[in-house]
Amino acid sequence: MIKKKCWRNARPKSWLKSVSAFANGLGGVLISGVSNDDILVGVEDSKEISEKISEIVKMKMDPVPQIVLENHSESGKDFVIVRVHAGQETPYYYTGDGNRIAYVRIGNESVPADAAALKRLVLRGMNMSYDSILSPYRMKDFSFSKLRSVYRLRTGTELTDSDFISFELSNENGVLTNAGVLLADESPMRHSRLFCTRWYGLDKASGIMEALDDKEYSGSLVSLLQNGIEFVKNNSKKRWKKTGSGRIEMPEYPEQAVQETLVNALIHRDYMELGSEVHIDIYDDRMEIYSPGGMFDGSIVQNLDTDHVASKRRNPVIADIFSRMQFMERRGSGFRKIKADYRRAVNYRNEVEPLFRSTPTSFFVKLYNLNYNVPIEKVLIAPEKLSFESEKVLFATDNLLIQNAIDGMDSTKATKEKARLLFAQMEFNGIFGRNEIMSITGVSVTAAGNLITKLKNTGLIESVRGYGKGKYRFKKANA
Repeated sequence: MIKKKCWRNARPKSWLKSVSAFANGLGGVLISGVSNDDILVGVEDSKEISEKISEIVKMKMDPVPQIVLENHSESGKDFVIVRVHAGQETPYYYTGDGNRIAYVRIGNESVPADAAALKRLVLRGMNMSYDSILSPYRMKDFSFSKLRSVYRLRTGTELTDSDFISFELSNENGVLTNAGVLLADESPMRHSRLFCTRWYGLDKASGIMEALDDKEYSGSLVSLLQNGIEFVKNNSKKRWKKTGSGRIEMPEYPEQAVQETLVNALIHRDYMELGSEVHIDIYDDRMEIYSPGGMFDGSIVQNLDTDHVASKRRNPVIADIFSRMQFMERRGSGFRKIKADYRRAVNYRNEVEPLFRSTPTSFFVKLYNLNYNVPIEKVLIAPEKLSFESEKVLFATDNLLIQNAIDGMDSTKATKEKARLLFAQMEFNGIFGRNEIMSITGVSVTAAGNLITKLKNTGLIESVRGYGKGKYRFKKANA
């Protein structure tokens, strides 16, 4: 909200820059007749002022934003309220005094948009996203083995060249979009990197030893996700606590919360912010994940109810392919999923609730170490969480039964190893056929067919429909 004591004699630029910024952002309100120290002074002839405002906006704004003028009376005084709607034809320029400037809101100020912000506004006005823009690179010059392999493992189908066109990773002439470039094995986008550090102590300057582990990753977004998850696993520990029916896991960080946070950081980051990368910083008591770019709609996350934030995607093409690979849902809030995974943990308490913070150009997530300074004997397990953990125990039991059944197969040791490797990759949800077996185990097409026959005869796998001929998955013991 912008307040002016009186606009009659004010230079148009002093308030039109706010009209531009509001139209280029989330919208806003300007009020004439209120001083900067919130004293209601009113205006003379509010009707005349309203007409003047309307005239000036039409003369000195391009395109003309949608505004609503209201004449309001209170305590015997008149006020003019200007409601500026968020625009769809961005950027909205102030064109007075021989200038042509698009403004954006930074904090409580309206400032000229820099080059990156102006590009975002242009794309928004064209109803386009950065990841959908054609790049200068051609598909034939790059390999996509990591993307194809993971897509096959997680969907049970091959990623064909025609899919690249359908999913907007390239056009019909073989030119890659920015999304396609970001998913290439050796992505040429230098700023698409992941920096991971396990710090000693509680900050970056402990005075004893700065970093216990430090890695820098580049390449396909799929590789960045896998490498980031692996780094967290290698630099965190898992406790176990005995119960009446066995034992339960107590990881420092819930695995799904970590994956969801990192997926969001890589997919929703602003790739027009050059010179900045996604960071994972792990300390003794917490993990902090930073990604370039604030909330896509310009809002500030700490001012929102994160349980009810609508999903808005800065990079919809990348988000779509990750959704197809089941790394994220097509709908729903990642914030809610991250918090829900924490709340399911047996040693959750209010003080370790994940925190989200954003600025116009940055996004931060803080995940707390569930086990930090908590003696294991003091962890009390609620009955409903014990029930949830029991489901995980049953799942682990199914895994053990599969492993035992593989050990009992009438096959060579090498064949059993191939079967164990296949199950380790696919578990119970993966869909596979001969091609997947060949890719995972490195066997020939004949050997892959023989392995399928042996697994079928042992009753370990079942046919799956809807994925093409000759597709299977592992059966649970109670299935």
